[in-house]
Amino acid sequence: MLRILVLIGFTYLFMHLHASGNISKYINMKYSYISESAIYIFIFFTLICIFFYIKRDNPHDHALCGPDCGHNHDNEDNTWWKRSFTFFVLILPITTGLFLPTATLDSNIVAKKGLFFSAYKEGDAYSQHQFLQPDTTSYYGKNDYSELMDKGVKKLQKQKTITLGENNLLNDLETLYNYPGQFIDKQVTITGFAYKEKEMNQNQIFLLRFGIIHCIADSGVYGMLLDLPKDVQTKNDEWLQVSGNLETIYYQPFKKTIPVLKVTSWKKVAEPKDPYAYRSY
Repeated sequence: MLRILVLIGFTYLFMHLHASGNISKYINMKYSYISESAIYIFIFFTLICIFFYIKRDNPHDHALCGPDCGHNHDNEDNTWWKRSFTFFVLILPITTGLFLPTATLDSNIVAKKGLFFSAYKEGDAYSQHQFLQPDTTSYYGKNDYSELMDKGVKKLQKQKTITLGENNLLNDLETLYNYPGQFIDKQVTITGFAYKEKEMNQNQIFLLRFGIIHCIADSGVYGMLLDLPKDVQTKNDEWLQVSGNLETIYYQPFKKTIPVLKVTSWKKVAEPKDPYAYRSY
């Protein structure tokens, strides 16, 4: 019976995540078909368990069991806590997924982790969350990645203005970071939340957006350095839509030349219903 309850719990959890839209906070919706398939798999196994539970013979009466009944009862006194522990481990993700609120990542995460280019850090690149600059080199072969970037450059060069929305943010932003010199003076529009570090100049902020490449495990915060007009005042986590001309700057904390947007127009906007951006393929 416990198996049936666990399977029903997982089925309901995945259905609830899809119905509420919260599944988008855990995975790239490009792969939503996988979690949708899991719902049908859980339903299938639940029905199988219910079938065998109903079909099962009457429970064996251990009180009438003789010494030659064919069962070994030596270790049955110790199995209750093993089953309880297994049930607890299985039920934990169900209860947390259903009853704990789904948190949206914000500037507090950025402040705690700091901004850096993971490509310039030693260690395992696969285990690091990315910041500011999207980097998918580890997902492609060298030639395939070069071909992908060439297509990205050609696409952006044909556009009079570049709009970085949630559908193309990670793709086009990666191209801009890899080839910033080819888009000097290009007009760019980007939407995100404001984040300012203490050592930054008075008129500089980062405009950021959390992005998911495959799932929440490889999520990062991506965006661009802004050069704002002197009269513009912003607060962390305030959502803005800005437009301006693209330039480059050697940013000392990163020891790297990065694109910077010289803002010419801006406005405050409401946080999008889905604040995350996703990598498209």
